[in-house]
Amino acid sequence: MKRPEMLARLEAREPWDVLVIGGGATGLGIAVDAAARGYRTLLLEQDDFAKGTSSRSTKLIHGGVRYLQQGNVGLVLEALRERGLLTRNAPHLVHHLAFIVPNYTWWEAPFYGIGLKFYDLLAGKLGLGPSQWLSREETLARLPTLEPEGLRGGTIYYDGQFDDSRLAIALARTAASHGATLLNYAPVIRLLHAHGLLRGAVAQDLESGRGFEVLAGVVINATGVFCDEVRRLDEPRAPGIVSPSQGVHLVLDPSFLPGDTAIMVPKTDDGRVLFAIPWHGRALIGTTDTPVAAAQLEPRPLAEEIEFLLTHAARYLTRDPTRADVLSTFAGLRPLRKMEGTSDTASMPRDHSVLVSKSGLVTVVGGKWTTYRKMAEDAVNQAVCVAGLDERPCATESLRLHGAPETTSGPVRAGDWNVYGTEAPAIAALAAGGNGDWSKRLHPALPYREAEVVWAVREEMARTVEDVLARRTRALLLDARASAEAAPRVAALMAAELGRDATWRESQVNQFRELAAGYCLSP
Repeated sequence: MKRPEMLARLEAREPWDVLVIGGGATGLGIAVDAAARGYRTLLLEQDDFAKGTSSRSTKLIHGGVRYLQQGNVGLVLEALRERGLLTRNAPHLVHHLAFIVPNYTWWEAPFYGIGLKFYDLLAGKLGLGPSQWLSREETLARLPTLEPEGLRGGTIYYDGQFDDSRLAIALARTAASHGATLLNYAPVIRLLHAHGLLRGAVAQDLESGRGFEVLAGVVINATGVFCDEVRRLDEPRAPGIVSPSQGVHLVLDPSFLPGDTAIMVPKTDDGRVLFAIPWHGRALIGTTDTPVAAAQLEPRPLAEEIEFLLTHAARYLTRDPTRADVLSTFAGLRPLRKMEGTSDTASMPRDHSVLVSKSGLVTVVGGKWTTYRKMAEDAVNQAVCVAGLDERPCATESLRLHGAPETTSGPVRAGDWNVYGTEAPAIAALAAGGNGDWSKRLHPALPYREAEVVWAVREEMARTVEDVLARRTRALLLDARASAEAAPRVAALMAAELGRDATWRESQVNQFRELAAGYCLSP
């Protein structure tokens, strides 16, 4: 997947059957679905793939225990089914994770135990393992840093965990392998109409500054929290349909949560679920649910959100985390469908909707990472009707994603290169063969090697230091300060691959360090 080749495809093929605006989970899923059905598909993304919400999730592929508490059984059923499909189709990126709900009062064990048994029942044959009650001793054996005072036991259940931006790249490469053309750093700046109907868009290649027109049978707006902006390119007076909600996470040293078991607190002071999760050798604490007035591409945690998470983590961990312990903090925005009379985003449903404007713009709003495939299927089905395309069946239920072994259904074991799946040997060969230095780590505090930078440029359309350190690897999230220290070496490796000069390298390092500073907390 190389950007110059994608640009050449864009120039050579017109018109398109399907134009997708947005390169996050939903847009990439739509590109996979449409291309797998054989439609001529083009995806345009204003920044990098998964730059926004899709790289800032809680890293869970789950049915949603909280939605069960809200009585939204339909969403839970759909999400549990999609969870099961994704563990089969992307075993290199999605794996089972044990969660324990700690019990500190007499009623919690039967209450949550019954609820989680119902959760198991809804999952059916796609379940990941049966829930069960644990004694106090068994709970502390699995979670040695859990607050022991007053602990009666716990209820263990199983859900899925994943690497969100790596799954996004796998989707992009899957779509490309089925003939889709995808271009990052190519914002849509205008929509094209003829006789009142939508016929395409005008976009700009940010690298060259060149603009280009794209004609398409149907345009799909999959821009998440920014979908109202695109809708107003179609209808300037279109009412807003999105209520953005901010979720914040803290990343701590693994000593706060050793082992391979997560903690799930069913109800916090704001009514949300709190998670403490082992992820990539760190402890991830989240999340919040804060309404925000306007969507931003680079949202920042609020002081009160940081304090909320530190306070709640201290209630359940023997060692109370402080601001000085936070290795990184990040915020993401949920694209929730606006509901009249409701301002509490925590209670807004996570279901998705597909809307069609008078001119034929198809917009997808709402949803969550777990259900991206179903969202894509629904959107493409609607787009086929709008464009009058030949109807072809959806093929993604059993479609293995890029990097997934053809036959293995269990987790992939590839050591440091696990997230690359079947491409792990190629990464290892690049580290060992092309240049001896490429086997070196980017930083002592990070698990990533220089070969991954080269691979990201050559095969995954990484164009900036941020692309590599924030999304192709997860360095920025694992340790913001260490990632800033690694930036000069990453810039040098990328410059050699892209043919950039010293001015570009210096600019990239400065830009990334400014970004990384926003992921650090002052003591």
